Amino acid sequence: QVQLVESGGGLVQPGGSLRLSCAASGSIFSINTMRWYRQAPGKQRELVAGITSGGSTNYADSVKGRFTISRDNAKNTVYLQMKSLKPQDTAVYYCNVDATLTSRSTIQNWGQGTQVTVSS
Repeated sequence: QVQLVESGGGLVQPGGSLRLSCAASGSIFSINTMRWYRQAPGKQRELVAGITSGGSTNYADSVKGRFTISRDNAKNTVYLQMKSLKPQDTAVYYCNVDATLTSRSTIQNWGQGTQVTVSS
């Protein structure tokens, strides 16, 4: 199996920055696409950004130009650098990973979520 541990959330003022991290561990052969989702109170979970094993990225329109997703394949870790944060970015942020296990089976796992609150 794959375990995902997220960190980096917190309270920040509008216009501020935060960096989220998500480290994967377990019986991993390879990690394919890594993604960040978020879910605000009363709203559906939405895709924020994704990055393939080759480094191709995609972003939700609402975060383009402000957020940057990256990954460190040696550490099985994905990052989300968030700048110019707005109150509407307030949500629980979840890491999501597609992985191939050492057994060669494929799975998709979710992290436990980390709270990001943007408020003055």
